[in-house]
Amino acid sequence: MESIDKQIYTKISRFKRGKIIFPEDFMLSGSQDAIRQALHRLVKKSVLTRLAPGIFLYPKLDKELGMLNPSIDEIANAIAKRDKARIVPTGIQAMNSLGLSTQVPMKIVYLTDGAPRTIKLGKRTIKFKKTTPKNLAAKSRVCELVIQALRIIGRNNVTQNQLNRINRVLANESQDALIHDSRLAPAWIGKIMLETLKSE
Repeated sequence: MESIDKQIYTKISRFKRGKIIFPEDFMLSGSQDAIRQALHRLVKKSVLTRLAPGIFLYPKLDKELGMLNPSIDEIANAIAKRDKARIVPTGIQAMNSLGLSTQVPMKIVYLTDGAPRTIKLGKRTIKFKKTTPKNLAAKSRVCELVIQALRIIGRNNVTQNQLNRINRVLANESQDALIHDSRLAPAWIGKIMLETLKSE
């Protein structure tokens, strides 16, 4: 019978480079403690990189840039997939996703219907904040981001350039999704979202 290290290494070698890995991916290979120890041995051998406690990376390597780190969004989405939870980024992260900001926040907050938690990634942190089902009920991912971005910008601080950008990103969303999702937003944000329909 193969050792647990060999079993885990064999499975990892079949993964695509850049995959985010959790101990739970190897539940059939042995006890929780044995799996964690095997993963840490693979970190020492540079097969894996440890991103945070219980979160590992099968690194993607570039000849010029070296190891390519996953984005915060990729890590957060991998955690959400593992936990079978829904998430949506808030604040600056939502603005970044829409091209409304180039700021790099040190603390990123995601609303979730999963367990609340904070994960430290070097100098940056990801916080999963429990929210109501309404905040995760949007039909469109883009509409979700627009709602969260406008919340942080504030009703009286939205610039025309930002409105133009929002109008462009919403232009490809279906009428059904726009109408549905605008009803989940504060009235002033819903009004901005529906302006897209008038301009089409």
